[in-house]
Amino acid sequence: MKRPGPLLTLLAGLVLGLFMLTLNATSGTKTASSSYREESPSASPKTPAKTSPTPTPSVTPSPTPSKPPVANANYAGRTDDDAASVAVSVRDGKAVAYFCDGRYKEAWLRGRVNNNGSMKLTAPNGAVLDGRIEQGKKIRGTVKDEGRPYAFTAGKAVKPSGLWRATAKVRGAKIDGGWIVLPNGRQTGIVTRDGKAASAPRIDPETGAVTVDGQQLTAQPVTP
Repeated sequence: MKRPGPLLTLLAGLVLGLFMLTLNATSGTKTASSSYREESPSASPKTPAKTSPTPTPSVTPSPTPSKPPVANANYAGRTDDDAASVAVSVRDGKAVAYFCDGRYKEAWLRGRVNNNGSMKLTAPNGAVLDGRIEQGKKIRGTVKDEGRPYAFTAGKAVKPSGLWRATAKVRGAKIDGGWIVLPNGRQTGIVTRDGKAASAPRIDPETGAVTVDGQQLTAQPVTP
């Protein structure tokens, strides 16, 4: 029987070589694949973008329209008991008033007028006028003088009616005169001479001219 010779040995070596070649090829592929995966950068987790809150628009409240101030005007009238006259001059939210009985009782009052037409005027002698302008046509109120209240109504007055005043030095005496001219032409006034009161002479309501103790003076319309 003939033994296998060099051919068999060569065949065995060839098989072994093919096996080793196959093994190396497989190992190389895995190594390359693993190396690629290791070198590939890992995907970084996505951070959600921060969104700025939408600003809420501020709502500015509409200003409440304020009532306009009362109109400038003059008022003159009588007390309800017809004992005295009252005149009020209103300018730019201020008022001056004169209360006069034409003999010895008088008071000059001043103060502010509220936007609703109400007013509280005071005098150095303690007299107080509380009143209100009604529809821009008249003032109704009360003057309290020496503890006695005098209710009055003063209608709107147009020059020459209204409130007048004159001050001067006559024959060494300090003269201070006040006049209320009503729309019907009636006049009520007092002139004080060094603080002593007496009935005033009539003035010319067109010019304000008046003669006091033989000297001619000129009375002027009174405003606050």
